[in-house]
Amino acid sequence: MKAEIIPFKTGVTSCYLIRGKEIVMVDSGMPNKPENFKRMLSENNIEPDQIKLMVLTHSHFDHSGSAMMIRDLTGAKIAIHESEKDCVEGDRVLIPKGVNFKGKITKPLVFSFRITFPKFMPDILLNETNTPYSLAEYGIDGYIMHTPGHTVGSLSVILNSGEAIVGCMAHNGFPFRRRPGLPIYAQDINNIIENWKTLIDKGVTMVYPGHGKAFPIEIMKTCLNYPAIN
Repeated sequence: MKAEIIPFKTGVTSCYLIRGKEIVMVDSGMPNKPENFKRMLSENNIEPDQIKLMVLTHSHFDHSGSAMMIRDLTGAKIAIHESEKDCVEGDRVLIPKGVNFKGKITKPLVFSFRITFPKFMPDILLNETNTPYSLAEYGIDGYIMHTPGHTVGSLSVILNSGEAIVGCMAHNGFPFRRRPGLPIYAQDINNIIENWKTLIDKGVTMVYPGHGKAFPIEIMKTCLNYPAIN
């Protein structure tokens, strides 16, 4: 049976629940936003303990900021790439580059604000030996894939039905882009481009970004036809 994807927002961040036999959450969103999360659970008739796993696409505060609060509420295990362990346990921050004009002029402003969030120890550390990481035990036909580029440890969740939840492998909407496409910040934009080619080859049909609404893969195919970042 095809898994259901439930999107919800915390601030400017798009988070997702994947509902199969059990529920896997992708990203926790901004810190200090418990009301958004609890309201979403109520609207979808979900009990907190139905969420068994939280996958963090990367360690930036707007994606990992509420992870500890949500784990305390749900009992879910937290998974993140091992290369970003120090960022959620301590004060290390991975700062990407601006990869287009807007990214270059806004990067000093965006990343000069070190918004703090409650630190935590992850339960599952992903690396090259255990990814792709199957979600079969949660009744979900899909897996977690290492997709570095925005940060060195960036992760995506790929469903075999064609959906890809990709964190900041793509941006779509305020405050980053007016239209969907490649991210405006990345530690290595070439890694991101290669990952997109891999996802296209895997048959991904719909993209769920870390900021903004879902969009069809055809948009990414168009972006990759041009050497410049649109």
